[in-house]
Amino acid sequence: MSDKRVIVCFGPGPRFKGGIQNYNTSLALALDKNPANEVHIVSWTQQYPAIIPREFVDKSSKSDLLEGSRVQINYLTNYNKPGTWRETAKSILSLNPQQVVFQWSIALQGLPLARIAKRLRKAGVHVMFDVHFVIQKEHSSIDKFLTKYALKYASSFAVHALHTYEELKKVFPERSFELVSELDSAKANVTQVVKLYHPIYDLYKPIPNFNVEEEKAKLGLKKHVFLFFGFIRRYKGLDQTIQAFAQLAKERDDVSLLICGENFWQTLDAKKLSTRLKQFLFGTAKKLVLRKTDDERNDRPLELINELGIQEQCVVFNRFIPNEEVPKFFQVADCVVLFYRTATPSGIESLSYNFELPILATRVGHFPETIQDGFNGYLANDGDIASMTEQMRRMIANPIPHENVRSATANMSWTNYAKSIFP
Repeated sequence: MSDKRVIVCFGPGPRFKGGIQNYNTSLALALDKNPANEVHIVSWTQQYPAIIPREFVDKSSKSDLLEGSRVQINYLTNYNKPGTWRETAKSILSLNPQQVVFQWSIALQGLPLARIAKRLRKAGVHVMFDVHFVIQKEHSSIDKFLTKYALKYASSFAVHALHTYEELKKVFPERSFELVSELDSAKANVTQVVKLYHPIYDLYKPIPNFNVEEEKAKLGLKKHVFLFFGFIRRYKGLDQTIQAFAQLAKERDDVSLLICGENFWQTLDAKKLSTRLKQFLFGTAKKLVLRKTDDERNDRPLELINELGIQEQCVVFNRFIPNEEVPKFFQVADCVVLFYRTATPSGIESLSYNFELPILATRVGHFPETIQDGFNGYLANDGDIASMTEQMRRMIANPIPHENVRSATANMSWTNYAKSIFP
């Protein structure tokens, strides 16, 4: 009789863009390190309704993030084809898994995930939802319904912040939860919530013998480099970062703001009829379920650079950054700037720690839990541009040692995380 333990990680596979793909892939690789595990990724082929005007597939990266592992992957689930939802559940059950871990990051996926999870629970499979957040940063009128509809089929949960646990209790006031540090399969009479963290991404390895000064010169960067990395979304506060940096740039000429990432809602060719049709249909749908003030499709924070006259101090790569290019941008930076308006545990924060970079962040969400002001980063007041500029000054005057970042994140490995959810 085989002693293998089969576990399925349901979520976007490596062909997709974004932090949830990185997360799901990293989790699978961590679980794969245990020779007793047989790990499968079951992925979407299309994650969202077809009317959403955005390109979600990574067409730039050449490297295979699963290379060298035993992880098996099946791209199967199409949001727009309910028949694939049934096929997904059937395919997962054919593997006889001990556990299936669903990545929960957006309520819009609630309907297909609920249908799949329901079939798995009915068959006796342990279903864990790895919850990145419960209440979305921009939530519609139907999000609460979809969230409750899907998450009710969870056997257990993993959360990365206490705030998320509190949100779960509000959504399910009738449910009995127990907060634990490691999943205990012997406990069947209570819903366990494993309180963990967002592990440090190690998918992207630092470039050995990297010449920082040479790369800075090539990119046109000055002595002190502040990095904004990732999708440009309103909640990430790039406009605040640019305004704060503009104040600093007035005071000194040895600073650079390096911005790397694509506009979340400007990834398709706006001239194409198909794009215009999607924008019309999606805009109409948004008006029905989303407050007008939450619609960010027309945000243009990068225009502030010209308006504030800081073109010479800013270096911008306004595009998706393929896997192969990621390391160099972190290795030329002194710190990463996360002046977010709202925050749940951040993939960019974890990616920064992989390169031992300190964080400048706002006092929102989980940041005060993970960033000790003056030790592994600096914290600014929410919505206070002057306070943000001051943290940039502090970073220059009192740089955070890499050793501090290493110390603060010593226990945040994927290996430890994997053992906690699948002992």
